[in-house]
Amino acid sequence: MHEMGIAQQLVTIALDAIPDDIKNPRVETLNLRIGKLAAVVEHSLSFCLEVITKDTPLEGAELVIEQVPVCLRCESCKHEWQTDTPAFGCPACKTGQVTLISGREIEISSIELADD
Repeated sequence: MHEMGIAQQLVTIALDAIPDDIKNPRVETLNLRIGKLAAVVEHSLSFCLEVITKDTPLEGAELVIEQVPVCLRCESCKHEWQTDTPAFGCPACKTGQVTLISGREIEISSIELADD
């Protein structure tokens, strides 16, 4: 289960992003962007985060995940499109010279701290 490794990295990044001058910070919401091709099982990631955030400022934080669609660009005609199928041929000019624009990312888009 690679979700545990992902969760560990996300926690490290989130904790490092909290300013040092905030006393007893508590993260209320952790907003993520995860691409459809990232092969992340959301409920597994949520479970892993729940386990490893115990006794940290992230304990009990709401996890909000925005799914990022698979977007491609044709290098021949520069057409851009979204796809849900594994066939990555350009629908405009039918060539197979495509570049992945989005769909593999795993990133924290924002962290919301509680007002105490």
